[in-house]
Amino acid sequence: MKLWGGRFTKETNELVNAFNASLPFDRRFYKQDIRGSKAHVTMLAKQGILTESERDVIIGGLDSILKDIESGALPFDETSEDIHSFVEANLIERIGDPGKKLHTGRSRNDQVALDMRLYTRDEIDEMDTLLLSLLKTIYRIMAENVHTYMPGFTHLQKAQPVTVAHHFGAYFEMFKRDRSRLKDIRSRMNYCPLGAGALAGTTYPLDREYTAKLLDFDGATLNSMDSVSDRDYIIEFLSAMSTIMMHLSRFSEEIIIWNSNEYRFVELDDAYSTGSSIMPQKKNPDIAELVRGKTGRVYGALMGFLTTMKGIPLAYNKDMQEDKEMFFDALDTTKGCIQLFNGMIDTMKFRKDVMEKSAMAGFTNATDAADYLVKNGVPFRDAHGIIGQLVLLCLDRGISLDELPLADYQAICPVFKEDIYEAISLATCVEKRITLGAPGPAVMEEVLKKHKEYLGL
Repeated sequence: MKLWGGRFTKETNELVNAFNASLPFDRRFYKQDIRGSKAHVTMLAKQGILTESERDVIIGGLDSILKDIESGALPFDETSEDIHSFVEANLIERIGDPGKKLHTGRSRNDQVALDMRLYTRDEIDEMDTLLLSLLKTIYRIMAENVHTYMPGFTHLQKAQPVTVAHHFGAYFEMFKRDRSRLKDIRSRMNYCPLGAGALAGTTYPLDREYTAKLLDFDGATLNSMDSVSDRDYIIEFLSAMSTIMMHLSRFSEEIIIWNSNEYRFVELDDAYSTGSSIMPQKKNPDIAELVRGKTGRVYGALMGFLTTMKGIPLAYNKDMQEDKEMFFDALDTTKGCIQLFNGMIDTMKFRKDVMEKSAMAGFTNATDAADYLVKNGVPFRDAHGIIGQLVLLCLDRGISLDELPLADYQAICPVFKEDIYEAISLATCVEKRITLGAPGPAVMEEVLKKHKEYLGL
């Protein structure tokens, strides 16, 4: 069944039908489409446009369609143009003439705009739940590794000692911001377009605020042209997903590096790894690599839809149908990546001994050695040069600063005393960093307390 055709004198070309149809992908909207229709007819009856009897018959028919779709008793008819025509045709078939009144005071333009908002809102809530689960996993790892030392990096060069808790805490902040972005998008988009008609409203006395309330919106949209042509919230959501994927990709890159034979900081669980068809020794971090790779796919959806929207005049244009397939793919990709990444790090084992040894061997305590001199009256710039000379000496001998004899320290600068070794121990280097946001265990416990409260644990 088509929702149009009265002014046409010949059938649409079959290739055009296939090219124009959206049911293969907008069938995802069946719940939202039926929910919106039930709210619409409830409002129509309240306004006296439909009788209460007609309302009840239509809602009963819609409920039966929903039940049959979900049970599999009602398969989607591939000859239908879209989900809207599929539902309406089935409704008329089931209840007769009252079903023909469903579309009173409504256009497919505001109908699809409503469905898209309802669907997007549901997906934002689902993605927020997935991010919350990921944050709980990160929190657990942080709480268990406040004293697990590892090298911190800049330029992929060992820089200063930190802890696993501190390192994972950086990603906690990233994903926390991602949740905040989703909350902002949800709030900004939560206005109901139903009743905007094709672009100029309708002559029927609709109560748009009542419809909005029935559908849990904060209110009705205020411009009918913008209502049917606005896709900003999809672009914002695609942008938020791109940022989520960027964070997952950065994290994945580090897991890949840490899992390498050269680092051996972590061991991935067998359930989240794969092997090689020819090299029996291999255990590959495929999940992390796929997350990293799929990030470009989500970026592509964002750039693709921005390009689609950039030249569209008001109001609705068929171009906007292109919002769905790339949007759905980005949603599926991002949600799948969050879930798999969460499982991967939740089962990942840390090689704490290797991490600590790596921090010791990388001169990550060099800055603390310089600070030792400053605290003993040596100007920082001079201290920086002195420690540079000591590092060169250690490199030449293949040892760390902890292993350098005190006599060699004092030969370059007599200020050094026996307590230099305590001053540059990993424990001291980490624990004396007590400013908010630093890796010191005292301040880290305060941060974890805030995180626990944020997570509602």
